[in-house]
Amino acid sequence: MAWRMPAETAPHERTWMAFPRAGLTLGADAASAAEAYAAWTAVAHAVAEFEPVTMAVDPSEMVRARNLLGSAVGLHEVPLDEFWMRDVGPTFVLDDERPGVLGAVDWTFNGWGAPAWSEWEKSAEMARVVAAQSGAELISSMLVNEGGAIHVDGAGTVLVTETVQLDPRRNPYADKARVEAELARTLGAMKIIWVPRGLTRDYEDLGTRGHIDMVATLPSPGRVLLHLQSDPGHPDFEVSRTLSAFFETQTDAAGKPFEIVPLPAPATLRDSEGFVDWSYVNHLVVNGGVIACGYGEERADALAAEILAEAYPGRRVVTVDARPILARGGGIHCITQQQPALDGGNA
Repeated sequence: MAWRMPAETAPHERTWMAFPRAGLTLGADAASAAEAYAAWTAVAHAVAEFEPVTMAVDPSEMVRARNLLGSAVGLHEVPLDEFWMRDVGPTFVLDDERPGVLGAVDWTFNGWGAPAWSEWEKSAEMARVVAAQSGAELISSMLVNEGGAIHVDGAGTVLVTETVQLDPRRNPYADKARVEAELARTLGAMKIIWVPRGLTRDYEDLGTRGHIDMVATLPSPGRVLLHLQSDPGHPDFEVSRTLSAFFETQTDAAGKPFEIVPLPAPATLRDSEGFVDWSYVNHLVVNGGVIACGYGEERADALAAEILAEAYPGRRVVTVDARPILARGGGIHCITQQQPALDGGNA
C-alpha cells in the first residue's frame, strides 16, 4: 500500500460537514444558537453550488437540519458532540498502488488535548462512521492529530506545527521522528515542514494550540499562502514576521524554495473576547471554486478574494460571513472535510 493525501485542489467526490448541536460551542442562548446554525448552513449551501455535501447530524437535530438545509444537502444521522468535521472526521487518502481505492485515516481524537471543556467521546468515532459511509478502507492511527493540523501539496510536502503534534496533552511520547514516520505511513509524506507555532488566540483555553490551517496553506507545490498581520498593535504582527522568516529558509519535497504569498488579515483587531484570529488562510477549495471566510470588511474581503482567485486559477471565489464560526474557535476549513474523487475528473 502507498497511501497519499491528494492536494485539496484535486477533484472531490464530495465535502463532509457536521451540523451543530447543543453544547458549549453552540452558544448559551437562542440567539447565539441560531447564529451558529445559520453560519453552518450558509457554508453548506455555498459548497453545494460546486459539489455534493453530506452533513452528519445528531438525532436531536435532524428536524432542524432538514428545515434549514433543504434538499441541497444530504443528511446522515449519527450521534455526535463536537461538530468540527475537519478535526473529528477522517483524513481521506488514495492508494497509488491500487487505483480506485479510497482510504480514511482515523486519527486518535481527544478533543484537542482533552481540555476540561471539550465533549469529544461521541465524535471520536466519526472517522469510522464516515469511512463506512464513503466506502473507504479504514487506516487506524494512534497519533493524536486533527485534520486542521496538517496541510499537504499532494506531492509529498506536509505542513505541521510543533505545538500541535508534539503537544504533551496529545502525544506525550512522540518526537519528530515518530510523527514523521506516521505521516509517511498514512499520508505519503516525504518532507515535513515543522512550523514553529500558530496564531496567538489559538493558545487560549478554547484554542487548538496552533492549527496550521489558520496560518499557512499550500495552494500548489512550492507556494505558500501565509497569514499576514500588518498592525503592530496585534500580537500576531510578530508571529507573522517570525513565520515569514521561517518559510524563507524552507524547501518543499522537491527541494524547491517556497514562494511566499502574504494573505493580509482584515483590519479588525479585537472582539469582545480579545485579539481576533480572523484569517483568510482558513478557506476550502472545492471543484471549480474556493469558499472563503468573510469578515464584513468590504475592502479586506475583496482583496483576499482577489489573492485567492490568483492562487487558484480558474476557480470562482465565494465569500461567506465566517465571524460566527471564528467566534466559536475555527473557520470554514475547520468545519468541512473533502473526500477526493477516485476517477481523477476535473476539479
